[in-house]
Amino acid sequence: MSGVLAVALAGCGSSGGDEVTELRYQGSVGAVTLPELAEELGYLAPIKLKWIGNTISGPQDIQSAATGETDFGGAFNGAVVKLRASGAPIKAVVSYYGSDPDTFSGFWVTQGSPIKGPRDLLGKKIGVNTLGAHAEAVIKEYLKRGGLTPEEVKQVELVVVPPVNTEQGLRGGQIDVGALTGVLRDKALERGGIRLLFSDTELLGPFNAGTYVLREDFIAKNPVAAKKFGEGVAKAIEWTREHSRDEVIAKFRDIAAKRGRNEDVSAIGYWKSFGVSSKGGLIADREFQTWIDWLEREGELKPGQVKVGDVYTNQFNPYATGSVK
Repeated sequence: MSGVLAVALAGCGSSGGDEVTELRYQGSVGAVTLPELAEELGYLAPIKLKWIGNTISGPQDIQSAATGETDFGGAFNGAVVKLRASGAPIKAVVSYYGSDPDTFSGFWVTQGSPIKGPRDLLGKKIGVNTLGAHAEAVIKEYLKRGGLTPEEVKQVELVVVPPVNTEQGLRGGQIDVGALTGVLRDKALERGGIRLLFSDTELLGPFNAGTYVLREDFIAKNPVAAKKFGEGVAKAIEWTREHSRDEVIAKFRDIAAKRGRNEDVSAIGYWKSFGVSSKGGLIADREFQTWIDWLEREGELKPGQVKVGDVYTNQFNPYATGSVK
């Protein structure tokens, strides 16, 4: 064990064995994640990250954390609630993405599409990156607010389409609506011919949408590592706010170049924000209660099956107590 971790463990009174000195995780192709930024900035030291591959699905990422294939994973808060409801002993510790005017989930149609509102989606296909996650929840909320009955909502088909193929599917008519975010949205807008049907920020305002989770047994055995992780991500969020967009993008490009994954990193130049609305990614009750209520209405959870206090903690976030160093 490193001297730093040994001293820290002595200070927190842990009686377990040596703590982990590396955290296994899945990355994102052509993008730099907040934990990767935190490591580069020295916020995780002496802990190192160990990349084991990439994921494009939040539910898959947190499932890997729940089964112990990785040490942390991140997903839409509704997916975190569903995994917790299934009995997975996970705990959300810090928000890592959200929606704001620059960074949001939009649902797009072609310029000439007859689709103008919720009822026009009956019998239509909407392309999403994965089922049971952020896009599905937002779509169903949009349809519900549009006055569609549960039976009518079932007539709107959600089709899984890899994000990089969504624009092509939309323009080619394979889907009627496509979920586009970030660089894929910006590139599609540059090419023209699409318009926004609705966005998550229009429905919900700026909000934190997803969190990183740790297993509860991992936290119990590695309290210092858990604290370093939560603290590192929180401080990395604030670092991106304190520096110009050009500085952040330059740092991301440097990180991507050093890791040498033979990937297309052109998307980094389109980065605008992580969309996190709170200081250091602090989590609020409403960011889970909204989706607990929604899942109960959908019949996917029994009333009271999941309590918001069981799903997350801010104990590893220094911004919760103002103890940032």
